[in-house]
Amino acid sequence: MSVARARRRRHRGSFLRALTWLLLLLVLWLAGVAGWIVWVGERNEARPADAIVVLGAAAYDAKPSPVLEERLNHALDLYRDGYAKTLIFTGGYGTGARFSESQVARRYALRHDVPEDAILIETRSRNTRDNLIEARRLMAAHGLHSVIVVSDPLHMARAMRLCEQLGIRAYGSSTPSSRFRSFQTRWPFLVQEVYFFHRDLYDRLAEHL
Repeated sequence: MSVARARRRRHRGSFLRALTWLLLLLVLWLAGVAGWIVWVGERNEARPADAIVVLGAAAYDAKPSPVLEERLNHALDLYRDGYAKTLIFTGGYGTGARFSESQVARRYALRHDVPEDAILIETRSRNTRDNLIEARRLMAAHGLHSVIVVSDPLHMARAMRLCEQLGIRAYGSSTPSSRFRSFQTRWPFLVQEVYFFHRDLYDRLAEHL
């Protein structure tokens, strides 16, 4: 074997070893991020606060979707247990919808004996960030300083990350039950949240460059 060929073979072997280590580190990093998202979602930080914020989810005309209904039921349990005296429902209008998500949520709460003066809503938001921006606006208008945020477990890490960025004093309380419980429904949601983690990380890094 020529010296040149032996050198090329060594270089190729070094490259493949380096690539293997990089792929291993990438897998470990992604697994760590996914594990952190799951861990945050399994915590319950509920404590007395000024309000309970329910993040928006789909509604079918005047009826909440199963996801939204689970969030509402958990928020109502927290409200009845005395954690807060005010409910903030977020979520705007879906395409062609007669009612906003927050209007559907308010109707649901009223039917479950929550007084009208305990409910605040906004109807403009279309995503999680806007949900929380609008919730913050309502908090400022009504002198509310701390909130319990209610959402699905796998959604909670992003929600709490956004609360920190927006300066909202928030405590996460995930729904104890969710339609995203089986592996078939959980893994696409988890992959989505891992993507959003890195997108948000990139955006924050870009702001400081």
